[in-house]
Amino acid sequence: MARMPQGFSRPGRSHASRRRFLQFLAASPLALAPAWSGAQSATGPPAVDRILDVFDLEAAARAALPPAHFGYLATGTDEELTLRANRDAFGRYQLRARRLVDVGTLDVATTIFGVTYASPLVMAPVSSLRAFQPDGELAAARVARARKLLQIYSTVASVPIEQVNQARGEPVWYQLYPTNDWEVGKALVTRAERAGCQVLVLTVDNLGNNRLTQERAARADTRSCQACHTVQGPRYFVTRPMFAGLDLSRATRLTPHDWNWDYVKRLKDTTRMRLVLKGIVTREDAELAVEHGVDGLIVSNHGGRSEDSGRGAIECLPDVVAGVDGRMPVLVDSGFRRGTDVFKALALGATGVCLGRPYVWGLAAFGEAGVDRTFELLGRELDLIMRQSGTPTRADIGQASIVDRGRW
Repeated sequence: MARMPQGFSRPGRSHASRRRFLQFLAASPLALAPAWSGAQSATGPPAVDRILDVFDLEAAARAALPPAHFGYLATGTDEELTLRANRDAFGRYQLRARRLVDVGTLDVATTIFGVTYASPLVMAPVSSLRAFQPDGELAAARVARARKLLQIYSTVASVPIEQVNQARGEPVWYQLYPTNDWEVGKALVTRAERAGCQVLVLTVDNLGNNRLTQERAARADTRSCQACHTVQGPRYFVTRPMFAGLDLSRATRLTPHDWNWDYVKRLKDTTRMRLVLKGIVTREDAELAVEHGVDGLIVSNHGGRSEDSGRGAIECLPDVVAGVDGRMPVLVDSGFRRGTDVFKALALGATGVCLGRPYVWGLAAFGEAGVDRTFELLGRELDLIMRQSGTPTRADIGQASIVDRGRW
């Protein structure tokens, strides 16, 4: 029998009580359900076309998903300081509107490692997309193909990488959780390379977490999860397609706890793929990445799911860009929800902006059409703020486009 999430009756700070109440609402499959039920409105266009921004998609996903699945998407870690900071930090940066600039034609094309994409918007790696909609990673890949977007595939995806590459029409970037067994990690890298992947993305920030919102949502879920989750706990990954046929007897966790920069060198020596580190948030580590021959970085705190530093990813971006000093591309993720958010990251030196939760909300609520709507809306918002800021091309977006209130 499911229980009410613990902690609602305890005295404490008002923000903590409010957070617990919102967490309980997030766990309810009835929340906002009437607004999003049905694919076709009797009096208007299809429901997905009535979605006005990605927060509408969040509400739709909350209505569509079981509590435990929505809780997995919504959770941060510990007190969720970083989860909140990822959004709050955008308020630090103001935009400088320019007038009488010819913005009749916009160019947002982005080139990374010699490949040109139609937009700086990137599909971040998200695990287990079939937990949100049966087409899962295939639906995302078809949208990436149609919109000419970069897609990053997760080690713990629910569809084999070969099938995703086929749906994408070209190889995705491969995000790696190598496990604590080097031979398993090596086998994963070899398979990705054989599938044609040109870029390896090593996630370095997921060293353990305390995802309380996820746990409370799971307790509020009345379903039996045994049928789908045949392996539970830290070794859940053994059932995922990338691990099929591997000896996993020594693999107990996705991320080693004893790795260091020597591990990075060992990994580079194992593959011809370019190596990108995901989870770098300081200038010092960016400089070390350059020293160790890394090819690119993704500034990320795992969407607030990995560490509760209280620093928003957008605040970490200038530090990392300074450390790189133009020697490699720097992408960023965590908390991006608006076209203005994307614009601010580009102004601060980001090469691309990775989105995770928003397109999964779209997938959960409307399938492939919802994923497409996500990138349509964000692309439209980015176009709008480029016109308002007098920046018709990516090259025009820079430090002069924003004001950093944190420096006042």
